[in-house]
Amino acid sequence: MKVLAFDFGASSGRAILGEFDGKKIELKEIHRFLNEPVEINGALYWDILRLYHELKQGILKADRLGGADSMGIDTWGVDIGFIGKDGQLLANPFHYRSPHTEHAVEELESKMSREELFAEAGLAFQKFNTLCQLVVMQKNGNVALENAESALFIPDLFTYFLTGKKICEFSIASTSQLIVPGKNQFSEKIFQTFGLKNIFPEIVSPGKIVGDVKEDVKNELDLRHDLKVIATCGHDTASAYLAVPKDSENSVFLSSGTWSLLGMELDEPILSKEAMDAGYTNEGGLNNSIRFLKNIMGLWIIQECKRTWDKEGNVMSFAEIADGASKIEPCKFLINPDADEFYSPHDMPDKIVNFCKKTGGNVPSNPFEIARCVYDSLALAYKHNVLALEKITGKKVDVLHIVGGGSNNTMLNVATANALGIRVTAGPGEGTALGNILCQLIALGKVKDAKEAREIVKNSTEIKEFLPSDCAVYENAYKLFLTIL
Repeated sequence: MKVLAFDFGASSGRAILGEFDGKKIELKEIHRFLNEPVEINGALYWDILRLYHELKQGILKADRLGGADSMGIDTWGVDIGFIGKDGQLLANPFHYRSPHTEHAVEELESKMSREELFAEAGLAFQKFNTLCQLVVMQKNGNVALENAESALFIPDLFTYFLTGKKICEFSIASTSQLIVPGKNQFSEKIFQTFGLKNIFPEIVSPGKIVGDVKEDVKNELDLRHDLKVIATCGHDTASAYLAVPKDSENSVFLSSGTWSLLGMELDEPILSKEAMDAGYTNEGGLNNSIRFLKNIMGLWIIQECKRTWDKEGNVMSFAEIADGASKIEPCKFLINPDADEFYSPHDMPDKIVNFCKKTGGNVPSNPFEIARCVYDSLALAYKHNVLALEKITGKKVDVLHIVGGGSNNTMLNVATANALGIRVTAGPGEGTALGNILCQLIALGKVKDAKEAREIVKNSTEIKEFLPSDCAVYENAYKLFLTIL
């Protein structure tokens, strides 16, 4: 059986074909493409039509390889597209890093307190949340919002383009700050409080079979095979979590990529003030499970550094950057990776140098020192948030499972094990695509449940293990790290 996964990340996208023999899944990347946002008049947008073109190219390549039994799409969270009464897309969706939501959280607080909103929606206060975007668009008289008949999250938007059917998949909707945590329903209270009209379709659970790719798309691409579209776990983190090879009830997962998503799977949301103050969020997954997690800055900082170095002619691969960083003294240079200045693109190396100067720390002077600074700081940020997680949940964490592209970074994995002082596992690197495929296989009745899915993960990929060996230097550095938060 062959299943097709589309995984759209913040900087690139892939089409991955998974072949399942009943025990393991063999992955084959058949299409890869850049995802480059477009800046217009000070706002940042996704080039959604280009991305849809690449989606169709991936479908075509899979078709020419014999076709697939189904396909599913996962993307980043929060962002939405608007569909008009004529069924057409009204505008390119805003990018979550677009600066137009800079003061959105203050706008929310003018109508609902943080405590009340967290109790109702269970999400951390991020200026890019869908609620923030909608409130700002409404205030600014956004024409697309004013004329929209429907609002669709990005994976649901692509599904609509392919099938003509409008859905709102649960895991992606749970990133919005618009739904009641742990329930498949929107919060009427939130829509009423902020004067918003609910134009989202009905929420559906991950694994819903939406329908076949429609005839006009098949004819355009000259497809030789029918293709079923499944609403997989549309949020990439939810898909990635399905591929976490859990081996302990007290394990923590880390989906490591552009962002670092760190947390636990729970049966019920945690809506305490302590959770709110720590910046934790309750997102949804397969079978209405709760991923209680923290959204931490991730490898975005290194990606932006590399982009600057490439422009300067100092071209290195990510592997070369990590290898060079591994030779630098650990914890000599530190930043707070979640500081506001690291959120926006451009000139990232200078931002790191300036932060170190501002906080009175050692200042890195070359790319490898800068990279070491980022990796050590991320490892200490993980430690900080694991300690908060233990305090909030009352659980003693004994293992961290890293999945996603960042799991291939041995230097960062070693630093993380040393910072946390616990066992760290790394892999699968293609965790998001693998989870996307597993959700589809569950929908098709080929895999029983999440437990069986995780056994298949262990059969399908190499899981590396890292044990702590040099904790003292990170323990001392953590004390300094706390002073720059």
